[in-house]
Amino acid sequence: KVGAGTVINEAILQQAIEAGSDFIVTPAVSPKLLTALTKCGVPVLPGVSNTGDILMALEYGFEEQKLFPASLAGGAPFVSAVSSVFRTVSFCPTGGVSESNKMDYLSLNNVFAVGGTWVAKKEWVAQENWQAITDSCIQVIK
Repeated sequence: KVGAGTVINEAILQQAIEAGSDFIVTPAVSPKLLTALTKCGVPVLPGVSNTGDILMALEYGFEEQKLFPASLAGGAPFVSAVSSVFRTVSFCPTGGVSESNKMDYLSLNNVFAVGGTWVAKKEWVAQENWQAITDSCIQVIK
């Protein structure tokens, strides 16, 4: 599957859909963007950074959300704290998540995945070193 990230408005969303994106990821939410996302026809992971964002995304029907930037939004303690209020919401924290702290998040019941740049370093992508990225991904899930 191939997705489009950093979707911040309807124009980018439309470009991503026309390009054949299988899913959409946003760094933030707004009522206008959430309205468009509910109509786009592919799975969406809207980005949230506080309880107001979480509630807004939930009101639009999004129970799986990306917490970004996780480290600045309160990290694993924040994710844990909101679990009692937003019982149906699960998160994919990104932004400040690393190999050394990923388990702080993954050990929480309301986290279904994490994202981090350590898995696919910029130089590996630039060098088209797909094996290094594959090996890194395998190491992460062990």
